[in-house]
Amino acid sequence: MTVDAQPTGNTKFCPECGGNMSVNAGACPACGAPQPGTTPSAQVSPKGFVPALVLCILLGGLGVHRFYLGKPISGIFMILTFGGFGIWALIDLIRIAVGSFNDGDGLPVKSS
Repeated sequence: MTVDAQPTGNTKFCPECGGNMSVNAGACPACGAPQPGTTPSAQVSPKGFVPALVLCILLGGLGVHRFYLGKPISGIFMILTFGGFGIWALIDLIRIAVGSFNDGDGLPVKSS
């Protein structure tokens, strides 16, 4: 894939799919490919685990935790479906609690 644009500032291109992503991403959010020079266990989201968990518990049906974690498109869908009628919000709550939820850059949101 030929990419004409150059990455700027805090972005880079994925060597696998050519998608634009954050330089801090441990994996490409588009294709999931791990990035060179990063180890999945070493990279953790700069977003806080506790705020994400609290937002999901209190306002999970409105998707506020997804906006906080940099996933606005899915947050809008959560608003429109009331958190997937509660099921989507419950799954997100469990995934955040066990540390398997990723932020908008593909980095895991984990407690330190």
